[in-house]
Amino acid sequence: MTELVPPRRRSVLYVPASNDKALAKLGQLSCDAVIIDLEDAVAPGEKAAARAKLAGILAARPPRAEMVVRVNALPGEWGADDLDAAIRARPDAILLPKVDTARDVLEAGDALDAADGAGNIALWAMIETPKALMNIGAIAELGRDPASRLACFVAGTNDLAKDTGVAVTPDRRYFLPWLMQMVLAARAGGLDLLDGVYNDFRDAEGFARECAEAAAMGFDGKTLIHPAQIEAANAAFSPSEAALAEARAISEAFARPENAGKGVIALGGRMVERLHLAQAEKLLAKAGGIGA
Repeated sequence: MTELVPPRRRSVLYVPASNDKALAKLGQLSCDAVIIDLEDAVAPGEKAAARAKLAGILAARPPRAEMVVRVNALPGEWGADDLDAAIRARPDAILLPKVDTARDVLEAGDALDAADGAGNIALWAMIETPKALMNIGAIAELGRDPASRLACFVAGTNDLAKDTGVAVTPDRRYFLPWLMQMVLAARAGGLDLLDGVYNDFRDAEGFARECAEAAAMGFDGKTLIHPAQIEAANAAFSPSEAALAEARAISEAFARPENAGKGVIALGGRMVERLHLAQAEKLLAKAGGIGA
């Protein structure tokens, strides 16, 4: 059986569907995924024109990056038309904003199930409202059912700040409980999890620090607003050489005939369990997916 390699989602760049200049450069970028945005980055008067371009944008997709379309909220003025256009454009996934409950994801999934040729389109969900945080366990549980199509959570920290009035400090101290709540829910549901954007793309030092912190918290990658942020995100969310060396050592040790069937072995002066083997194999599979 061929082992599936986890998708790379270290660097996920938002690109407005209305920005022709940015769209023309997609093939030159090294980001792991691109979110073609029909929502916040597109002005109300440009919504219809941006939507009309979607099929052409996806047809000219870069060969390497996962392609995702963020639609407007489904109950709103543009949501239904956006979803229909996104389904016809056949992206890898559709990102749902303003998700409040599991029902929001299920209703979008029902629309995909009813559409012709949408069998492989996944759903991503923005966690950006107080209701989403209150209901995050039930939303994440959908990830355990492939029929729901839910594959990834995206932290919407700007909207959370707006809706709650909580200050976004450089160390994000007031957001840490919510961010860790997202990590726990995503892991419980078997979902990938992307950190929110860093708004000052000129602050390379601050961005690198926030990426490192998000990686340490357990996020899989970060959403980006500018191509200048791609390299730092890829570096922060890639396994280090030291971590890879340790993972290889654990895998090789358990593969030795004398360790067959053992639950615990001694390696390098410490006890290593099979749960560490599972972590090592997951890390090595991730590294294989990014060519590390």
